[in-house]
Amino acid sequence: MDAHQFKNSMATVTGPVAVVTAHLDGIPHGTTVSSLASLSMSPAMITVALDNGSALLAIVRETGTFGVNVLAAGQHEAATRFASRHDDRFAGVAWEFADGLPQLTGSSAWLRCDVAAEIPGGDHTLLLGTVRDCSATDATPLVYSRRTFGTHAALPALAGAAS
Repeated sequence: MDAHQFKNSMATVTGPVAVVTAHLDGIPHGTTVSSLASLSMSPAMITVALDNGSALLAIVRETGTFGVNVLAAGQHEAATRFASRHDDRFAGVAWEFADGLPQLTGSSAWLRCDVAAEIPGGDHTLLLGTVRDCSATDATPLVYSRRTFGTHAALPALAGAAS
């Protein structure tokens, strides 16, 4: 299997853009992810994938909790910053503590999760999170497809379609 072809194929999948956060010893931590999905309504659960070598995964394992900031369309610079190797990814980014976890100001949605399970998957670990608290705003969510940030646009109404 050609790794380049696989990467190009997966680039056609439009995904959400979120910053997963955690807090340890007075220091906030976070990283950008596009592997985020709802899993269950009862109980409310999500999945998120983190790189096995990430410092954030080690912190989430230690604390057992994580936050998910579903980024808004205007937060593409934060998405890029949290995906980089910056020493202080939170510098210049508006945020506050929400129930002990870093929450980015202006996000489309916020979820506070407890780790319910971990599933190994190649070079990543899939975290199953039980949602303990969440909120949403009217902000248009940021999405990522074909290595480009964007937003979702509704299709025009089809002629003759039932209302």
